Amino acid sequence: MLRIIDARNGEPTDVRPGLVRVHAHVTGADTSALRVLLVADVLARALELGGTPVVTVAAPSAALRERADALGIRPAEPDSPGLGRALHVVGAEDTAPDGVRIEVAPAGGPAGIVAPPSAVRLALLARPRRRPAVLDPAALTAAHDTLGRWRRAVAGWATHRSRPIPEQVRHELRTAWEDDLDVPAVLQVLERVEGDENLPEGARFETYAYADRLLGLDLAREIGARA
Repeated sequence: MLRIIDARNGEPTDVRPGLVRVHAHVTGADTSALRVLLVADVLARALELGGTPVVTVAAPSAALRERADALGIRPAEPDSPGLGRALHVVGAEDTAPDGVRIEVAPAGGPAGIVAPPSAVRLALLARPRRRPAVLDPAALTAAHDTLGRWRRAVAGWATHRSRPIPEQVRHELRTAWEDDLDVPAVLQVLERVEGDENLPEGARFETYAYADRLLGLDLAREIGARA
């Protein structure tokens, strides 16, 4: 069961089964607003992986929606009043109606930097959401290099016979994202799996495919590219 720390009082809140509305409160089209949409997207994915039906609600500007589309952030409903329990994803300085509040620290970087959207997504996910994220060249290069390495690895593992995800690994993944949506801890599990040569290649492939349902990084993109 997903447990979220409510930023209003610092208390943990269990998100029990039943319809949930994830409201992303955004204004403008800067990278901080983009990060709020991204956290809402990953929160909805985590709930869905646990079998919880979710409606994501947001009303971004056209410019922000374009940036969100490039990062693979799924479209949201403009409104969904009165349905299910509400979780509010907000910037640290923004306000929201009464309900569980999930705060997201600002994000930004030097002007004029161009990077692949998938690298931007990973760079934002790699930083704990309550800490500011600086998308400088070092962070974006590291994210781009990691994505390239992981996609090549997944393409190679896909050529081997499928094997089940080890229960311990599955437990570690779910424990990470169900503990206040700790995405950096999910990424750390993937790093350990990448380097664990005792795990069959097919099991590593299934692990990455499973985690990517949360991360949305298109890790299987290069499967078949070397054929």
